[in-house]
This record gives sequence, C-alpha cells and structure tokens, in this order.
Amino acid sequence: MRRSARRRTRKPSVQHFCNRALELGAEHAKIISPQDVFTAQWVRIKCQYGCGGYGQCLTCPPYSPTPEETRKMLDEYECILLVHCKSGHDVRKIVIKLEHEAFFAGYYKAFAIGAGPCYLCDECAMDEGCPHPDLARPSMEACGIDVFKTARNAGLPIEVVPPEGGDENYYGLLLLE
Repeated sequence: MRRSARRRTRKPSVQHFCNRALELGAEHAKIISPQDVFTAQWVRIKCQYGCGGYGQCLTCPPYSPTPEETRKMLDEYECILLVHCKSGHDVRKIVIKLEHEAFFAGYYKAFAIGAGPCYLCDECAMDEGCPHPDLARPSMEACGIDVFKTARNAGLPIEVVPPEGGDENYYGLLLLE
C-alpha cells in the first residue's frame, strides 16, 4: 500500500482561534455552544424598520438567511466563537480572517457572521452578484440573531448606545464543526 504523500496534520484547537482573535485586536473572544446563540423574528423586523440597509445589500434581509434557516445552520455546528470588538469594521475583519485561517487549518465548515451592513463596495452589485464572495458575510442581526441576548448570556458587555454617545460594542461569530 502506498502512503499518501500528504500528511494529515492535527487541527488547531478552538481555543487557538480564541487566542488569535485577541491577537488580531478583539476585546473578548469566547467559545459558546450553538444553543447559546439566540434567534428571533423581531430582529429581522428591526432590520426592515430601522436600518437603511434593508434590501440594499445582498448580505442584508431579505437576502440573508431567515431566523429559522439560521437556527438550522447553527445547529449543524459543534461550537461557536463569539468575538467582541469596539468597532464594526474590526469585528468583520477579524471573523473573516479567522474563517479563512480555520478553513485552511482543516475546519472545512468554518463560517463567519459579522456585524452591520456590508461596506466592501460603494454600491452593492445587486444584479451582477457580489464581487467579493470571499469577504462578504451577513451580520448577526441580518440572520435574525438576538445579539443582545447572546452577548449578555455569554457575560459580555452590550447596551443600547444613546444618541449622545457611549460605549459601542460589536459582535461577530465564527462557526466551527
């Protein structure tokens, strides 16, 4: 029998990606179970009636997964990395980088979910399709995820930011099998 010329290497632990998130600038990174991510219909309604991105971007509703589809997808994973940053740009950048690293490390189902609408293009190429499918990801809210309940349940900070300002907290997910 011939042995494969390619050796299988052991995948890094999920904790490795937690540490990487912190190295990349995250405030917190915590491993949670899929059952600790909460989905709800009201979240998409808040997108529809409260966000100017609704229907304007392929990563936003009505194009993003419904809460039911999201719940089914989450349940296909073993663990999830909840990443906390002080900026939406940072959390999107970090979870996408981690998704790519995890995929090439052997986590073939790795998938990132970011925060807020996609800003990769000045205007979304709705008719032509996304020119950045390797970088564009839906936000937690767009997928019907209750970010407040999920973050609070994990013991992480999140509050509504009043018009006069305050601490902003952004969250993203890295789904791993």
